[in-house]
Amino acid sequence: MKRKSLSATKKTRNFYLTKLKDPKVKKLYKVFSNNLTSLDVAKKKLMVGVSGGIDSLSILFFSQCYALKHKVKLYPVIIDHNLRTESSLEAKNLKFKLKENFSINCKILKKKNIKIIKNIQSSARDLRYELFYKECSKNNIGYLLLGHHKNDVIENFFIRLLRGSGLKGLVSFDKNVSKYNDIKIIRPFLSIPKKELININKKTFGFFIDDPSNNDDKFLRSRIRKILIQLDKEGLNFDKFYLTLKNLSKSNQVIEFFVDKNVIENSKYFEKEKKIILNQSFFKNPDEIILRSFMQVIQRISKKKNYPRGKKVLSLLDSIKFSNKNVKLTLSGCIIEKIKDSVIIYPEK
Repeated sequence: MKRKSLSATKKTRNFYLTKLKDPKVKKLYKVFSNNLTSLDVAKKKLMVGVSGGIDSLSILFFSQCYALKHKVKLYPVIIDHNLRTESSLEAKNLKFKLKENFSINCKILKKKNIKIIKNIQSSARDLRYELFYKECSKNNIGYLLLGHHKNDVIENFFIRLLRGSGLKGLVSFDKNVSKYNDIKIIRPFLSIPKKELININKKTFGFFIDDPSNNDDKFLRSRIRKILIQLDKEGLNFDKFYLTLKNLSKSNQVIEFFVDKNVIENSKYFEKEKKIILNQSFFKNPDEIILRSFMQVIQRISKKKNYPRGKKVLSLLDSIKFSNKNVKLTLSGCIIEKIKDSVIIYPEK
């Protein structure tokens, strides 16, 4: 390596590790590092989603520090949804700024010839994960880091509440580690409020990009965000609310334990025939356990990313439980047959 390159590398390393000496930056880095250390991420590959927002830039900064300290190969990527005319230029400018000023080389991912005209934010999210997954698979990357924080958890709760979600839906965003296909998604900052990340951003990169869609009232999340700001002014204690949410999460974990127990003990999977047989005891549980267990086995057979709609599943379960005759129904690409005291589930041809 040339002397000039060595000098630039040393300067870059010093920039990041010097910033870590700040007590507040160091404290948050410890939270970040503990999440990764528990997963044995050291000396492995990490993808980082970079949007240019305060949260993603905070994750990027700490990821770079972690990579320097633990010899991790970092893959920072920027998703260009191409939803706004200026989005491609913004992605290129962000890539240039991070490369020139902070020696971080991001890759821009986008999908050609795609138009999102309904359920925009949900569709954009699906597109992001699709692009993340393809890039991870191509480069044999097993971990994806995202910058979601405590405010996102609370916003998500209220969004799900308005949509009539059950307990599982209400707390579906509370895990620091989740899976998308065979990739582990790590969200180290779910217990950290956005205001702390704002302070970190000021002490580190010192810039961020404000996406105008964050303030657009046509999106439910934007409207929820404004309502929460008003509730905060009215005295709602979000720290206490967050603790309540964590307690709900613990209740959900208990239910999930018995769901897994029901599936293990009262169903049998046949690999060769790609079918599952449920015995009579599968349905001798509380309704919520039966519902989640059934949705789990349906998803295993259908291989679909999302669970089937709850109302459809409930209607089908009623047909199975309250019929004295053999029943043959379809759901989510599966055929469900009740034959005497057993239920057989297999793919539609």
